[in-house]
Amino acid sequence: MNQYAVGEVPDYQMAALAMAICFVGLEREEIGSLTDAMLHSGATLDLDHLHLGRVDKHSTGGVGDKVSLVLAPLVAACGVAVPMMSGRGLGHTGGTLDKLESIPGFRTDLSLAQATRQLESLGCALIGQTREIAPADRKLYALRDATATVESIPLIAASIMSKKLAEGLTGLVLDVKRGSGAFLPELDRGLTLARTMIELGADHGCPVVALLTAMDRPLGRACGNAIEVEESIMALRGEGPADLMQVTYALGAEMLVLGGVATDRDDARRRMEVAISSGRAAARFQQIIEAQGGDPAVVDDPSRLPEAAEVELFTAGRDGVVAQVEPRTIGRGITALGGGRTRVADTIDPSVGFVITARPGDVVCAGEPLATIFARDAAGVASGRATLLEAIRIADDAEPPLPLISHRVTEAGAQRWTDDDC
Repeated sequence: MNQYAVGEVPDYQMAALAMAICFVGLEREEIGSLTDAMLHSGATLDLDHLHLGRVDKHSTGGVGDKVSLVLAPLVAACGVAVPMMSGRGLGHTGGTLDKLESIPGFRTDLSLAQATRQLESLGCALIGQTREIAPADRKLYALRDATATVESIPLIAASIMSKKLAEGLTGLVLDVKRGSGAFLPELDRGLTLARTMIELGADHGCPVVALLTAMDRPLGRACGNAIEVEESIMALRGEGPADLMQVTYALGAEMLVLGGVATDRDDARRRMEVAISSGRAAARFQQIIEAQGGDPAVVDDPSRLPEAAEVELFTAGRDGVVAQVEPRTIGRGITALGGGRTRVADTIDPSVGFVITARPGDVVCAGEPLATIFARDAAGVASGRATLLEAIRIADDAEPPLPLISHRVTEAGAQRWTDDDC
């Protein structure tokens, strides 16, 4: 890995290794060695002087998943440092960095020194993977995308954990998606990935908790970069969609307990509710935006975010029940509108996307609004309409969707989530 990071091992040899791992797998000790090699191929953050719990959250990716935008300032406002390193969207999933960069002027390319100073002053930095952090992973990730080895559990786990461990964390919370819109749709593969990363964390003295959450429908209503930022701002004001807030509070409670500021998850939930109702959470987001070069006024006036040139309602074509809102189709539709990438170098339009108000199980009438299309031109509106016709299926009845949160996984094992855990 060290030789690969500096160009002494060619791509074709590393591709052969990645494919072998994909086909054969790795044992726990081998995954740990791979993680260590990528972790130590670059620099790490040293944050021991903060004297605060340092906890990050990672999602395995989905559609409409803007939880990080809400969670990072919220948890920081409650007294836990959040050195959040995120990625860009690729394929059908959205990326936190792309969403943040839809805020005019916002910079995600902070150096480790800049990120450390911001963590000292604000308790939160929202950054991308710098050249200093795990350079071997950065090269290998691009190669995995080109060689169809992205979905290998050992490679996913080592990639995620090498970056997270480089942040100098005292705890990590994972949001492992399952369902048709997830990279790993099956429950058993999601549980395996969660256990693998929990083991890697334990081997490095970093406690990890994972929640398995649903991605058989988009999370929240907004799907697209700028409109997801707007929905995140509303959530920080206490006006977010119920499903978004439930997942945010559940993950945030784990972060506050791991960070040592809450005695249990009930205490953590109360602290977060106070941070939102008092305005502290929204104010912290505003401070983070300003510190990273963005326009802080968007928190008070989201209309300052990029706006689509064309906006059109999408309505139900018949009476019935919403049987499906397919997230993978929605994600591909955002890319077709110009709001996502098929290649890393693609430029995106932050203004486009969908706001989908229909939920699986809703009873609807013909002509009733189900969604809104945000596009840059008439051709985009037509493309968005075709996407929604495919993604939103209305039938005479519907199967129940997956539970929003199904499992909680720790080093002690996996437990089914119940309403008492909310």
